[in-house]
Amino acid sequence: MINPAASNPSASNPSASNPSASVDRNAPLCELRHVAQEFALPGGGRLRVLDDVNLCVQRGEIVAILGPSGCGKSTVLRAMAGLVPPTAGTVYSRGVPLGGICEKFAIVFQSFGLLPWMTVRENIESVLTALNKSKAEIDLKIEEVIGLVGLAGFESAYPRELSGGMKQRVGIARALAVDPEVLFMDEPFSQVDPLTAESLRSEVVKIWADGKRNPSSVVIVSHDIKEVAFLASRVVIMSSKPGRIRAIVENTLPRPRDVRDPRFLQFVDAIHDLIRGHEMPDAPASAGSGRMEPLPEAAVTEVIGLLEYLQSRNGREDVFKIASEIGREYGHVIQIVNAAELLDFVDTPRRAVVLEPVGLDLVLADPDGRKRIWREQLLKLKMFRDVEQVAQSNDKGEVDLEILLSTIVCNMPHENYERVFQTFLGWARYGELFDYDHDREILTIGGGGESQAKPAE
Repeated sequence: MINPAASNPSASNPSASNPSASVDRNAPLCELRHVAQEFALPGGGRLRVLDDVNLCVQRGEIVAILGPSGCGKSTVLRAMAGLVPPTAGTVYSRGVPLGGICEKFAIVFQSFGLLPWMTVRENIESVLTALNKSKAEIDLKIEEVIGLVGLAGFESAYPRELSGGMKQRVGIARALAVDPEVLFMDEPFSQVDPLTAESLRSEVVKIWADGKRNPSSVVIVSHDIKEVAFLASRVVIMSSKPGRIRAIVENTLPRPRDVRDPRFLQFVDAIHDLIRGHEMPDAPASAGSGRMEPLPEAAVTEVIGLLEYLQSRNGREDVFKIASEIGREYGHVIQIVNAAELLDFVDTPRRAVVLEPVGLDLVLADPDGRKRIWREQLLKLKMFRDVEQVAQSNDKGEVDLEILLSTIVCNMPHENYERVFQTFLGWARYGELFDYDHDREILTIGGGGESQAKPAE
C-alpha cells in the first residue's frame, strides 16, 4: 500500500511538547514532525536540504529511506538519531522532544568508523566504557555481540587485518553493544562486495527478528532498491532539492524473502517506477544546464563499458538485466547509468537504458575520437565549463585545488567533496581537459592522462 507522504506523524501526544514529561511507552520510538534543515554556505546564504519532513518509527519494524543522491537521506537519519539538530520542527523519542543524542539509539556508518589503533574487542569495549559499565558487564556484552555477528576468534585483530565485511561486522557489534531500541544504518553495505552484503543483510534481519533482544526497530538509508525490498517493512521514498518525502510504501511480502520470488520482483518494479524520475531522470539537467549537478560515482571505463554493452545489444536493454549480466550491485549500476545520461550518452525511458547517437559515436570512434567526444560532452556540464573559464582567465592556465573544492562545497554541500573531486578529475583527465599536479595542488588545462591521480587532501 502506498500512502501520501505529507502526513504520517503519530497522533498528538501531550507529553511530546514537554521535555520533562514522562516517556509515553505507546508513542513511536522515534518521530520527526515538520522537520526542516538548512546549512550555511561559505559565501553567505543558506541551503535548504530538508523541508517539512514527517516520519515516525514504530516498535518492531524496519524502515528504509530511499532516494536519489543529495535528497537528504543521511540528514534525515542523523536528525532522527539526534546527531544533527533540525533548523525547524521537532524530533521525538517515545513522545518526548529529543534534545541531543539518545542513549537508546545507535548508528552504523558507511565508512565503518573503527579506531585503527584498537583491536576488535577494544573498539567494542570503548563504547561500553563510556557508559560506565562494569568489567563483568563489558566482558559479557562483548562476548554476546561478537557471537551475534560471527566474529568469534577475531577479538584481538586490528581493523587493518580485517576485510571490509568483517570491519562492518565490528561496526554492527559495537552498535548492538549499547542495546539500542533503534539501530540506524547509513548505507552500511555499500563498501563491501555483493556476496558479503547479502550475508550481512540476512544477519541484520535475523538479529532484528529476535524479539528477546534489541534493536526493536531498524532505520536504514540505502540507494539499492533490491536491498530495500529485502529488508524493509516500510519504504520511505524521498525527492530532492529540498528533500521531501514523496511516498511511504508498505512492504507486506512475507519473511523470509526470496529475491527470485515473482512477488518480490514485482515489488522492486513498483518501487523503481515510483523513483525513476529521480534515480534515472528522463530529462536530466545536463547540456547547457545552469545548475551544477553532482557527478555520479562512476569511472570512465565503467561508462564506456556500459555504452559498449548496449551497442552489442542493439542499443537497448533493461536496467535490471544489465545489473544481473555484468554482476554488479544494482545501486552502482544506477550510478553508471546516471553518469552516462548526464553526459547525454544514453536515455532512460522507464526501466530501459537506450544508447543515444552521441553514445554510439563514442563507441565507434578510435581512441583519440573517443577522448574528443568525451571532452565535448564534459564541457556541456557547468562544473567543467566553470573550471575551464577560471583556468583560461590566467596566463598559466591553472586552477588552485582550493578553488575547485570550495566550488563543490558551495554548490553541493551535502555531497562528499573529495569523492566528487576524484570523479571530476578522472573524467577530465580522460578527456584531456585538465590534469592535476598533486604536489602543487594545481589543476592545469590539458594533459595526456598518463599520471595517476592521488586523493585530494
